[in-house]
Amino acid sequence: MHVRSTPEGPAEQAVFVHGLAGAATNWTDLMDELKDEVTGHAIDLPGNGHSPAPPDGDYSISAHARAVIGLLEETGPVHLFGNSLGGAVSVAVAATRPDLVRSLTLISPALPDLLPRYGPARVAAAAAPRLGEWVSAKLRLIPAEQRVNASYSMIFADTTRVHPDRLREAVEELRRRDGLAYAGAAMIGSARGIVTEYFRRGERNLWRLAAKVEAPTLIIHGRHDRLVRPAMAAKAGRTFKQVRLVWLPNAGHVAMMELPRVVAVEARRLIGETRLGNAPLAS
Repeated sequence: MHVRSTPEGPAEQAVFVHGLAGAATNWTDLMDELKDEVTGHAIDLPGNGHSPAPPDGDYSISAHARAVIGLLEETGPVHLFGNSLGGAVSVAVAATRPDLVRSLTLISPALPDLLPRYGPARVAAAAAPRLGEWVSAKLRLIPAEQRVNASYSMIFADTTRVHPDRLREAVEELRRRDGLAYAGAAMIGSARGIVTEYFRRGERNLWRLAAKVEAPTLIIHGRHDRLVRPAMAAKAGRTFKQVRLVWLPNAGHVAMMELPRVVAVEARRLIGETRLGNAPLAS
């Protein structure tokens, strides 16, 4: 499993978990903003970024959570950050291993929502048997630049905020992944993992897990998010035990990429509050 870390600095540790079809690089700018607060580790989930495909082909939320827990068992208790799919994974981690999570920051977390919406409908299409594989194969015929621009138009409120270096890196990364035999399976498998969680009932339902999270929680949601409905952010604000909900009027689905300085201000506040009164640092 591949992990990108900031140079060793503050004693407090943070782990960052990306969204569907994302990578550790999604957190580059926010990690830089927080480097004086925490030593950061951004994970490439199995089959994503530079991490190899899992031997068992399991891309479920539970499998991704186990990968994150494996890292946390090495770092000790952390401030855990998750975006979209990574937010759902982080909720599962915080609920099942509270001893490893000092605080939880969720940016547009992909918690279950069964009402139709364009973005989730695309995820459902990618998850459909045979259709997902067909769509994946067809997408590879489209130039990488065009695919990246289309994706950013969906997840950013304002694409003029895309840093040129980040755009170049994203195109280069997509071209690299086009050459990986397992890249399509990783995206489709993770999409199916999200859809499965949306229909899960019982104690392992993500909303029930969210209600069990003990860590102080910050939820950041962009008002121009085209993937997660604002109503879901409000529901999350009512579900977590210790929670602060922050609405960003000029952000989309990936606020940590679009407005990293603004997100950093809120994250520093939570980290400071946790430092003053919550779980001790790992020795």
